Order: sequence, then C-alpha cells, then structure tokens
Amino acid sequence: MVDLKKAHQDLWKWCRARDFAGYDPFDGLNSRLFQATPLKYSRAARLAWTQLHKRSPINLRSVVGVPRERNSKGLALFALAALADYRRESTKENEIEAHALVDDLLAMGLKGFSGAAWGYNFDWQGRAFFAPRGTPAIVPTAFAARALIEASSLLDSRELLRIARTVCDFILNDLNRSDETKDEVCFSYSPLDRTWVFNASLLAAEILASAGKLTDEESLCEMAMRAARYVTRRQRQDGSWAYGAGDYQSWSDNFHTAFILTSLSRIIDSCEAARDELEPALNRGYEFWHERFFLTNGWPKYYPDRLYPADIHSAAAAITTLVELRGRIPGAMDLADKIAQWTLGNLRDQRGFFHYQRRRFHTVRIPYMRWSEGWMAYALARLIETEGKGETGKG
Repeated sequence: MVDLKKAHQDLWKWCRARDFAGYDPFDGLNSRLFQATPLKYSRAARLAWTQLHKRSPINLRSVVGVPRERNSKGLALFALAALADYRRESTKENEIEAHALVDDLLAMGLKGFSGAAWGYNFDWQGRAFFAPRGTPAIVPTAFAARALIEASSLLDSRELLRIARTVCDFILNDLNRSDETKDEVCFSYSPLDRTWVFNASLLAAEILASAGKLTDEESLCEMAMRAARYVTRRQRQDGSWAYGAGDYQSWSDNFHTAFILTSLSRIIDSCEAARDELEPALNRGYEFWHERFFLTNGWPKYYPDRLYPADIHSAAAAITTLVELRGRIPGAMDLADKIAQWTLGNLRDQRGFFHYQRRRFHTVRIPYMRWSEGWMAYALARLIETEGKGETGKG
C-alpha cells in the first residue's frame, strides 16, 4: 500500500520539475502541423483531430508539434492543492508555494471582460460550438475563482477577494442566459455559445454564492439559487443528471456528477435559504452516484453502465467531492480513501505521475498535466488535509 503523503510528494516533485506545464487530452489543435493545413478551417476536421489525440493510446503530440504548456484550470488545481498543503502545515515553504501559484494564476487571467476570467490554452471544437484559444469559459474561471476565494482568507488578502468578486461581474454580464424566469436561470459555458451545461452553470452559481457570502451581497446568493433551481429541477427520477439540456447532451458521467454535488454542497454552505430546498436533490444525486459509479473496491467508472474506462479524472474528482461532503454524507471519507488506494494501486506510475485511463485491454499511460496530475494533486492534498479530522471536520 502506497502512503498518501509520499504519493502526493512524488507527484508534486514531478509536476514542479516540469513547471506545471504539459499536455492535455484536448490540446490536439495546438499542433503546428495541423495549423499549417487548410484543415484548421474545417469543423469536421477539427473535431476529428481533437478526438484522435484524446482517444489514442499512444501520445502523438511530439510528432505533430503540440507543445507542452500551462493550462489555467490546471494551475488553479495546483494552487488549490498548495493552499490545502499550507492549511495542513503552515511552513514558510508551503506559504511561498501557495503565493507563487496564485500569482501565476492571476497572470494567466484574460483581459477585456466585465470581470476576471480565464480560458483554455488551446482551440477547442465541440459538437455545439468552436472556442478559439483564450476564449473565457466558466469552468476554468470558476476553479480560478475558487482558488482566489480560498487564498484571500488563508493568505489574508483583501485584494484577492476583490478580484474574485469581479468574476461575478463576468458571470452576470458576459455569459449568456437561457430559460430565465423569475426563479430559474442557466448560464452558458462561454460568451460565444448558448449551450446549457448543468455542471458548468452550477459552477457559476457556486462562485456567486461563495462571493456573496463573503461580501454580504444577498443579490448574488439569490442569483445562485436561481441557477441551482434550474439544475435541481432537471434532476432525473433516478437521481442522476444529464450533462446538459440538449438532446445530444443526455449522457451522465462520473466527474460531471461530482462537480454538481460539490457545487450544491458549497451553495448550501453559503446561502442561508439553500439547505431545505437543495439538500434533497443533493442526497438523491449522491445515492445514484455512489451506487452506480463505483465498485466496492473503489474502482471509479466513467459511465454508470460500463466498467471501462477507469479514468483518473473520475477518481480524483470523486475524492475531492467526498472530502467536500464529509459531515453531510455518512461514510464519505471511507469511500474517498478506498478510491484513493485503488487509484494509487492501478493508475500511479512509479515515476510519480498518474496515468490517464485503464481501458479493457490496455492502460493509457500518458501524463496529462491538468486532467490527471492537477486533479490528483488537488485530491491527495485535500484527502491528506482532512485525515484525522473525522467525518464532521469541515476545517
């Protein structure tokens, strides 16, 4: 059995040696070869090229000229991990590391929007829309804001809280909205699209709620509750959520469900009126997630009805979510530890990093800095931080 602290230290050493820069499952369009061809103008070609690199068990990126780069969401995850390490052990070294990563995260922010915002370091072609490199998106922005909010308290910085508060202006003024009623709203993924992705909109709500609690702005909590209602009222009868509201978004997967549960928990903790309204949906969602996405040995399934692939992102997001739910869900920390031990035994490389996926006939050993390493650094840091605090310890 691998010690959690050693695994965390080895992973951190491996990532720091590479300056937290690396490849990503979705960075195929950064290929210099692809960008030198007319195919870069074709939606179908962009989608196929991205999926080729995401699905390939062999890393072709060095061959086609994809550079190793930093990713803003990945950096936010590393900052969150460093903050957890500093909360657990308030050494000068941990303080310096946390400060440095938060400063680097701030430097990656995008300019020209209503508030602070972050995007991905690659062009991204999805089924619904195309987002050029540097397009602000709510997912990296929300994780960056989560890191700034935590850092503002731990590092005693009113300036970081001020910047985090401006993220709310980006959410309210730059993102599109749909299905807006007096008591419901859904935020778009970016300013360029009108897709209604449940976990993404709820991440926006989480930041509105968290910032509203710290700045005593009831209006932010009210908007967060409207976004939360939109998602909870579209929960399926079995407790699951689809990825989004579109017919082509009907699947349910492990880590996006984990995101929903985490954001609901944080909204409940931030908004006084949220508990009675949101907790039943959280509990039903947890029951489905717990029963359908994990084997008894901690094996994390990507989809509820398939054993493969066992995905590192699913494992890490599950651990962080379970740590978040401790004190609210009995046995959450026991399951988190079981998933962590399975992951260390099945997806950890002896060099310290974590593999991408275990598939039916092979393991994809490519180290992805955001998807795999950033998430596991965050998961291990949070798990180690809360060990010994018991199920009710929320510190």
